[in-house]
Amino acid sequence: MNRYSGKLILFLILVVIIAVTIWHVTRPEAVSVKIKQVSIGKVENTVTNTRAGTVRSCKRARLAPATAGQIARLQVTEGDKVQTGSLLLEIWNEDIKAELLLSEKETRATRSRATEACVTAEVAKKEASRLKALRKKKLASDEDTDRAVGNAQAKGAACRAAQASIQVSEAKTQLVQAQLQRTQLHAPFKGIIAEVNGEIGEFATPSPIGVPTLPTIDLFDQTCVYVVAPIDEVDAPELKTGMPARITLDAFSNRSFSGSVRRIAPYVLDIEKQARTVDIEVDFDNKADIEELLPGYSADAEVIVEVRDKTLRIPTEAVKDENTVLVYNAETGMLEQRTIDKGISNWIYTEVLSGLQEGDKVVTSIDRKGVEAGAEVIIE
Repeated sequence: MNRYSGKLILFLILVVIIAVTIWHVTRPEAVSVKIKQVSIGKVENTVTNTRAGTVRSCKRARLAPATAGQIARLQVTEGDKVQTGSLLLEIWNEDIKAELLLSEKETRATRSRATEACVTAEVAKKEASRLKALRKKKLASDEDTDRAVGNAQAKGAACRAAQASIQVSEAKTQLVQAQLQRTQLHAPFKGIIAEVNGEIGEFATPSPIGVPTLPTIDLFDQTCVYVVAPIDEVDAPELKTGMPARITLDAFSNRSFSGSVRRIAPYVLDIEKQARTVDIEVDFDNKADIEELLPGYSADAEVIVEVRDKTLRIPTEAVKDENTVLVYNAETGMLEQRTIDKGISNWIYTEVLSGLQEGDKVVTSIDRKGVEAGAEVIIE
């Protein structure tokens, strides 16, 4: 080997070293990514409400007395359990009670007078019958007999009038009783007092027609609650009554409740012009769950439209541009882009009909900078 050959070899070695150095300096840094294996499992097609729903009671009454007045008796406080017909509140009504007492006594007096009149009528009737019999035997005059018959008829009319007076007096008593009932507020059903707006001595008034005001007493039935939630109008045609659903509540963040769709509103709400919705109602399947719930809780309802068991699936967060995923190649340490055919999906899993196989590793952190096909990656 001559000295020129030695210099050439040294030059080539130097070029290689420089090229390798430049490659190491200029090559993109490996990107840190998260991956998940393609697996076999269950995938559900679900529809979820667009805004938070609400737990509602099957029976809820915002009550107010039928007549205005000063609160004289307040029998309940917030949280009390009451039975059907329990007295909740009473407006001052001493004048009506006195009028009722007077009417009841007048009714008793009217009954006594009617009894007297009817007894007198019965005596007169018997006297008339006796004189009629005597006249046939020529033992009584026609004049005395006619007078007795007329007197019996008059007494009979007085008896009937007195009996009619009883009915009038009883009707008057019923009228006063109705006026008294208008001053009393009774529970229309068994339930729990949610709110009381009023104190003894304060004035309570019924709500004017068409003008919503605070209820004097808010009563609800805790033994029957359900969830009402708005569904996007686009998703509404997929839903049917009886479909299973999962209910989640902010108050119970670590739990979900099973339910089923009991009603789908037959109309679209256009309160929000750009997001028109259809309200659905979802029942709780387990009645024991209801004991822990209060009307007014915020709730979400996820309706399960379709279920595929033992199907090829990937995390939904791994899908980009509707039908592509990034697959990690363990041999090269780089990412490859693949196109897939999707089946049903939800926000957790997406069914894969073709394009992947079980065991493939797909990237779930697709939104990170530098995560693209051909990138060298480091697996977290």
